[in-house]
Amino acid sequence: MSTAAPPAARATVHRTPHAGRSGSVSWMALPALIFFIAFGVVPLLGVLVLSFCQWDGIGDIHPAGFDSWHAVLSDPGLPHAIWVTFEVMILSWAVQTPLSLIIGVFLAGNQRYRELLAVLYFIPLLLSSAALAVTYKALLDPNFGLGPGLHFSLLTRDWLGKGGLAMGVIIFVVSWQFIPFHALIYQGGVRQIPASMYEAAALDGAGRVRQFFSITVPQLKYTILTSSTLMVVGSLTFFDLIYVLTAGGPGDSTRVLALDMYQQGFQANLMGPASAIAVIIVLLGLGLALLLRRIGGTGSQLEGV
Repeated sequence: MSTAAPPAARATVHRTPHAGRSGSVSWMALPALIFFIAFGVVPLLGVLVLSFCQWDGIGDIHPAGFDSWHAVLSDPGLPHAIWVTFEVMILSWAVQTPLSLIIGVFLAGNQRYRELLAVLYFIPLLLSSAALAVTYKALLDPNFGLGPGLHFSLLTRDWLGKGGLAMGVIIFVVSWQFIPFHALIYQGGVRQIPASMYEAAALDGAGRVRQFFSITVPQLKYTILTSSTLMVVGSLTFFDLIYVLTAGGPGDSTRVLALDMYQQGFQANLMGPASAIAVIIVLLGLGLALLLRRIGGTGSQLEGV
């Protein structure tokens, strides 16, 4: 007599606590996704469509094909605006990065007055860029500014009337405003480095300078890349400060892409070319961000610890 085969055992599914938890809270990202699509993706697509249209900002919108792109790409001022944009980007990064790193490392220490200094350093970031530009423009006025008032000959120069000096003023004001933000990023990164690494280096006879270059800087690799990405991408959108300080002058020595976009769209009422310039800015920002990510690779700040 044959016996029936025993029924196959049911497969046992093991659920980890993290799997159920991640599935139950994933919906919480939905509001952020909706806001990103509504205020990020949709306007970007609208600008892209508008770059292929003709519109003066008031009347009807008419399709124009590639006319706006042809006008922008054939404009001899576009390469100069791109060059000035990258000049501001590189110079501001070269000034902000070392100073932010040094201030961030200093604020990560155990000084009693560290909290007070952190608040004081953070004040420039709370101020409006346009207000800062108005203030510095008044202070650097060669006739009624700080120089004539204090009889200080260095400040009586025409700082905003010469191309090189105007660029220097822009880099100084930008750095003065945004160094506190990046110093705060570096401060958080330094506090994540284990103190045992510094203790071991001290036992080996390494001084503070050697510890800084051998431990702090290497361990802050990904923090530096994050800060640099914010600096580089953010420099593409500098407009209000440059517009108030120099309005792109003298001549066009400080005319960046964002200012060129404003002049095309809101002064010449050419929204099509202005939208094309906006798309170029977005593409440059994405390309630079991806390049920095490619340079940084993958890993964590404490890799190898």
